[in-house]
Parts: sequence; C-alpha cells; structure tokens
Amino acid sequence: MSASENAPILGRRPRWKKKRYWMPVTVIALLAGFLFANNTTVLAAEPGGRPLVLAHRGMAQTFAMDGVDADTCTASRINPPVHDYLENTIAGIRAAFDTGADQVEFDVHWTADGKFAVFHDWTLDCRTDGTGTTRDHTMDELRKLDIGYGYTADGGKTHPFRGRGIGLMPTLDEVLAAFPTQSLLIDIKSNDPAEGAALADRLAAEQPDRLTVYGGDEPVAAVHERLPGMRVMSKQIMVDCLGRYEALGWTGAVPDACHHTQLHIPEGYARWLWGWPERFAERMADADARIVLVAGSGGFSEGFDTPEALDRIPAGFTGLVWTNRVDTIAPLLR
Repeated sequence: MSASENAPILGRRPRWKKKRYWMPVTVIALLAGFLFANNTTVLAAEPGGRPLVLAHRGMAQTFAMDGVDADTCTASRINPPVHDYLENTIAGIRAAFDTGADQVEFDVHWTADGKFAVFHDWTLDCRTDGTGTTRDHTMDELRKLDIGYGYTADGGKTHPFRGRGIGLMPTLDEVLAAFPTQSLLIDIKSNDPAEGAALADRLAAEQPDRLTVYGGDEPVAAVHERLPGMRVMSKQIMVDCLGRYEALGWTGAVPDACHHTQLHIPEGYARWLWGWPERFAERMADADARIVLVAGSGGFSEGFDTPEALDRIPAGFTGLVWTNRVDTIAPLLR
C-alpha cells in the first residue's frame, strides 16, 4: 500500500469527534425541553375560580401615593371621600367583607397595658387628637381618642371625619370576635420580637388557617417559632423563599422556606418566577403558601385600585389581589 493510501482523507473528521460534538448539544436540548415542559403554563392544569380580593386596611379612605414614605401623614392628603368608613375599624372591616373581600388586612400595636390596638401609625399625632407613640398608651387611653381627627382632603380647610371617630379604635380581641370565621391578615407594626411572642400567645387558640401574620422580621420569626402551622410573611421570608425558588424552582421543587407563608409578590417581579402563574400557584398551594399579587414594584401600599388596573392581572391567576379600593374592585372580580 502506498504512502498516499495510508494518509487520512483531507476534510474528514474522525467519527469519535462528531459524537463528542453532539453529546452536549443533545444534553442542552433535553434540558431545554425539560425546562419548558416543567414550567410552561401551556401544559398546566386548567385553573378554576377567579382572583381573590385582599382589602388593605378594610374599607378605608384612599390617598395620593406619589412621594409617600414611612413618615408621611397620609390622613392629611386623602382623596375626596366617597364613603364614610375609616381604616382599621370594625365597621370598615365589615364593609369590606360585605362588599366582597376574601381577606382583610389590618394593623396592630402592642399597648402599654399589654393589649393589641388596631391602628396603623406608630405615632398618634397625624390621624388622631392624641400625641406620642401608640404603644406608650393604655388601651383605655387610646379608645378615648378621635381617630378621624386629622383627615383632610383640602390641605386642612375642612376635616370631614373630625369628631366622628371617638371610641372607634378597636382591640385585636374585638376584631377576632367580630369576624370569627373570615380570613384576616394581621400586620405587626414594630420589629420587637417580644411583641411577636405576645401576639403568638394571643393567637394560639385561634384557627390558624384563617389567620396570617406579617410585618418585621423579628416579631414574625417569633410568631412562626411558636405557631409553625400559621402562615406568616416578612421581608426575610420573602428573600429566603423566592431566592431559593429561583435557584431550584425550574425542577418543580419548592424550598422549605416557602412553606406555611403568604407571599406578597410585586407584579413587575412575578413574571420571572418559574411557572408563573399557574404552575407557580400549584406548587405554592402544595406548600400551604398563599400568593398575593401587589401592584407595580411593591412600593408603599400600591394596589390594583381601578378597573383598568385589572387588565394587568394575568389570565389564570387565582391568588389574592391587593387593593385599596375594595368597593370598586371586589364587585368587578366577582
């Protein structure tokens, strides 16, 4: 055989190189197919039901959101009133449920005499005729205040609720007694772990499935430690749950950090979650986690508050929708 016959044919690669080239291509294709099949909503079970309604602070007066931060006196910038209800009151919570809310959120503060007052602000000066911090007063002192005193829609020229809110600040016990079966979301307004422990003691005898607690990392951690079967939510829980889900969710697995929670997810972030919305909702339901869709980027009190905003809710979403206008939104979603 001549030397030319022993030489390799130019341009022809050995077969083993072709096989080695196609192996990673095949693996990538299979992985892509798995990711699609495991997370696409096209193959998800057909969802049943409708979006649910979470009424922020019950039936309440609304206010302009621009420029609002944690220290803004929102009572001094309300929109012209369209109803007579005030936030965090028995009447306002009842009106929200009567209008069609599926869950109502309200705020609590630990009082000087060890009770829980239902009130939003850390201080009393904005909304009431009192002064100082809420937690430095006894419940009897707080009940004497006019919680409608500071509301104005025209820069202080008129105060439509002044004199009409005396005695309307309820206790947590009164809210729980007034709504013994309804779904309630309790916001702890401090970051005091002792307050969380005290709240857990108070809620220990309640049906855990209807109650959710959220707020500062430390008090919520205290509640979760004492009442592991009750749904909770805090910033740290959100970071732990969703951060780990982004790393593992493509497999369909749900991290332990997501179990027994209520996740408040900004609409701008939601679309990046594996399997959003149907597959994500199915997985979280299996982990006993509720989903709340919050408007925009999750800024201060942003909600789905207009009929036009409802067009942004994805088809197939059956979780809770956060709103400040339960009177407008609940009838539309129902």
